[in-house]
Amino acid sequence: MSATQKKPGLRGIHAGWYAGVFVLVLGLVALALYGSGAYDSWRDGRSLDEACDGTLAQGGLASAMGSSHLRAEQDDGGSSLAQCFVKTARSGTGRAVQITLRWSTAGPPSDTLVWYNADYNGVRAQAAPLGNGWSGVVRYDGTWQIMVALDCVNQKNKALVAYGDLFGASNGTALTGLGRVTSETAQKAAEKYGCQAEAGRRLTSVSTALLGKPGTAKPLGQAQGSCVALRGTTAPQNSTPEIMEYPADTDAPQTNCYLVTKAQKPGYGLYAYYGAAAKDFESVGFTHPDDDYAWATATCPRSTQKAVFVIYRLYDRDADTFPVAHYSNSFARSALKAFADHEAKQRGCTGVRLADRS
Repeated sequence: MSATQKKPGLRGIHAGWYAGVFVLVLGLVALALYGSGAYDSWRDGRSLDEACDGTLAQGGLASAMGSSHLRAEQDDGGSSLAQCFVKTARSGTGRAVQITLRWSTAGPPSDTLVWYNADYNGVRAQAAPLGNGWSGVVRYDGTWQIMVALDCVNQKNKALVAYGDLFGASNGTALTGLGRVTSETAQKAAEKYGCQAEAGRRLTSVSTALLGKPGTAKPLGQAQGSCVALRGTTAPQNSTPEIMEYPADTDAPQTNCYLVTKAQKPGYGLYAYYGAAAKDFESVGFTHPDDDYAWATATCPRSTQKAVFVIYRLYDRDADTFPVAHYSNSFARSALKAFADHEAKQRGCTGVRLADRS
């Protein structure tokens, strides 16, 4: 056989050898990447990019979680638009973050109803304004939750609602991180799904301050925030000469004020709900063990959903009693009217109407 007849065979052998070497090199590279953790990092990063239908904002995640080594898992959100769960990829703080997205036109996730069911139980249903122009609140009931509701200006009967839940030990830095993740995810989701909404400014601080603790009550005459409308009422003559309040914020979807007894116990709770929060509250119903409450509504410019205002005589679960011994319907209605009128004026709402329960 001539030399020229052998060349094709040699070329085949050489090609097979090169292919084998190439596959071997790829295998060694892959093994090196896997052993160094680079593959895990790539996989974890991709899971974050794809989380919550690709809308998960990652700017505040490291602060919220206390770690930069994170991975995300998709959850079955049920009726939710999207839901994802973020945890540490390596040993860390033991924290976890869950983000849930939904339209206000869909039923709220069942675990969020507890916030409204607890309205008459002391200060359990309290909500602090998120601030910085965001339509959001901060709530705590064993774990921290931030809720942001962005009204769609191009669909006035609809809002994009985002919940951020923080599990595990936390602090102000973690809560601020959760605030960024929740608010910025809501903004990204609104853009993705065609909801034209007004977003707030970047959050730089979210307070962990809670009402109901020692030192959070002050005389009614010093009210400047959410309780300022009660200064001219007969609250002192109705066993509640003091108040607990949050700063006024006309962007917050929930406002609350507590009228407090001399013993520093919340005796009456006043709440205002707007947009998606008002709809969710109404879905629970105006429950109270003794029907010691009054409510009102108003029409507001940001949403077709009517705002809801309510006052409850509060129950002290620790003492198993009502701090205000006798409920005054006339006082409750007058206090509610003052509260609702003031709230409506601040937000451009009209037609405040007290419900007739007779």
